[in-house]
Amino acid sequence: MDPNLRFWRAEGQSFLQRFLLWAEVLDPLLLLESADEIRKTRLSIQSTGKTLSEPIQNAQTKRAFLLSLSSVHPDTDDIIPVLFRPPAFLPISLPLTITSSLQHQARHSFIYQFLFHLYTTGFTLFNGNGTPKADDHSIQEKQIFLSLGAVSYAACIGVVPLVFMNRYTLKSPLTHLIVKNVLPAPLLGLMTAFTVVVTRSPEFDNGIEVMDRNGKVVGVSQKAGEKAVKETAISRAVLFGTTFFLPPVVVYLVERAKMIKTPRTLALLRMFVITSVLTGMLPVSLSMFPQCGVIKRADLEPEILSSTEETEFFYNRGI
Repeated sequence: MDPNLRFWRAEGQSFLQRFLLWAEVLDPLLLLESADEIRKTRLSIQSTGKTLSEPIQNAQTKRAFLLSLSSVHPDTDDIIPVLFRPPAFLPISLPLTITSSLQHQARHSFIYQFLFHLYTTGFTLFNGNGTPKADDHSIQEKQIFLSLGAVSYAACIGVVPLVFMNRYTLKSPLTHLIVKNVLPAPLLGLMTAFTVVVTRSPEFDNGIEVMDRNGKVVGVSQKAGEKAVKETAISRAVLFGTTFFLPPVVVYLVERAKMIKTPRTLALLRMFVITSVLTGMLPVSLSMFPQCGVIKRADLEPEILSSTEETEFFYNRGI
């Protein structure tokens, strides 16, 4: 089992443990480390041969694992490109989220949402489970084409409320409120989940590696792949559904209370709320499910079970 997964298995058993760990892994300062330093750190971790049966007490060792978790893919052992590492997600996705949430012309809104989904989908590609695409270039090409189609579709669906508002006159204040402030959030949340499912579809089509408690690969499971993709899609929908839903509600309530009257101040308030919600929800959403996923024996395919007596199996859920 990869050191990253062993670390998550030992240190990330509860939601609180995972939340605190993600809060450290998402530190943007980890992006400043060079590739040589990352490789050196990985070699030192792998050479120690730690079983990680107990939480790590040594600060230097934990720092080495944090760098590995934030920079190296656990299935391929490759260094993740800087822009798609977990610590880069917030700095890059935040301005894209803010621009996507603003009310533009339909054409401009499509462009901003396309860029937003393009980045989050690229992040999904580089941080998903690496089993299906490890050696098969045709699967990689299929993923890229599916991803581009999913991004385009998601951007089109995302501008539907704006097109509806521009084409039709909304006489009812309640209808206007729903179409302008309420409907975009679930649409964007569903579309982010949709792009995850489409981008990582090879994982439940072809399966992902599952391991026993000792880290030995016992087979490739489509059911484990389905579980990994489902959990990631849910966490992504929760992240951006909440991020796109709360700011308009807060701004609407402030407007109703007449606490702030100038449009510029309201725009600044919206940006502040989006920043706060996304910053807080990112570690929360990533902590919803274990990074080293667990699947029971009864949920696996019979052909895998015939080779082992284990009752629990482990896999890389991906991000």
